[in-house]
Amino acid sequence: MPKGKQSVESPTGRKARGTKAGGSGALPRSAATGVFLNSSRIEAIMTSAQRSGLLDDKGGRIGGRLSATLIERAKANTGIATDTELLEFALASVALEDNFAEAFQDVRATVDPSLKLGF
Repeated sequence: MPKGKQSVESPTGRKARGTKAGGSGALPRSAATGVFLNSSRIEAIMTSAQRSGLLDDKGGRIGGRLSATLIERAKANTGIATDTELLEFALASVALEDNFAEAFQDVRATVDPSLKLGF
C-alpha cells in the first residue's frame, strides 16, 4: 500500500484502499458534491440484501459502458470506493424496492365518503 494511504471499511463493510477515516463523529460529507453520505442507508440495504439471499452466489457477471461522470458522482454520493460494490449496492436497491410510492398513489382519493374522520 502506498505511503500515506490507509485501509478503512467502506459503507458496505469491505475494506477500501486509499481513504482516511474521518474520526470526528460528524456525518461524512462528499468532497465532490458536499452531500452528506448516508452510510446507514447503504448498510441497511446491503444487510437486507444479504438476509434475503441476494448476495450469496457471486457467480454472475455484468458489464457495460457508463458515463464516467455518473460513476464518479455515485461513488462520491455514497462513499463506495469500488465499481463492484457500487453495482452491488445499486442492484440491491432496485431488487429490494418496495414500491410504496406507487401503492400509496394507487389508493389516493379512495376513502369512503361515508367514513367519519372526526373533523
